[in-house]
Amino acid sequence: MEAGTVEEVRRSWWVSVLFGLIGIAFGLITIAKPFQALVAMAWAFGILALADGIASLLAMFDKRVAVPKPWLLLYAIASIAFGIIAVGNPKATAGILFVMLAFWLIVAGVFRIIFAIRVRKEIVGEWLVALSGVLAIVLGIAFLRNPAVGLFTTAIWVGAGALVYGLMQVLAGFRFRKHAPLAA
Repeated sequence: MEAGTVEEVRRSWWVSVLFGLIGIAFGLITIAKPFQALVAMAWAFGILALADGIASLLAMFDKRVAVPKPWLLLYAIASIAFGIIAVGNPKATAGILFVMLAFWLIVAGVFRIIFAIRVRKEIVGEWLVALSGVLAIVLGIAFLRNPAVGLFTTAIWVGAGALVYGLMQVLAGFRFRKHAPLAA
């Protein structure tokens, strides 16, 4: 690493610590209020979709954009529609996204089992792929049978992941701060 890069990392240590603290706060809030956190995430996705849809609409007037205009328009309309729905009713959006996740898990599980059967003579450990498929199906069915528990569990995992991310960022930031510049 060049001396200038090391110095830049050392000087901006606080950015990593700030991101880490935000991650820790998000994780703690998500674990403390999991359902509200999921609704807030659905709302945030709605805002992002709205912004993306509007940007895509504006991009239609830019001659440098290589995407065919009908596809860009379709994408813009879909993004804006999803954004409006998610912002207007984030609770229902979170529930619908979760049901979609459950169905995806079931389909993905079936696919993994079929894949494992088809490649069983060509790879070692195909039973692990099949087992992951069975587990995905079981999880998908469990989510469909009791969405509230599934939503709660998902929120807890998201919160735990954010906590780990935040702690790692804070630790990295303080390590960056201690990093001595290279002698020239």
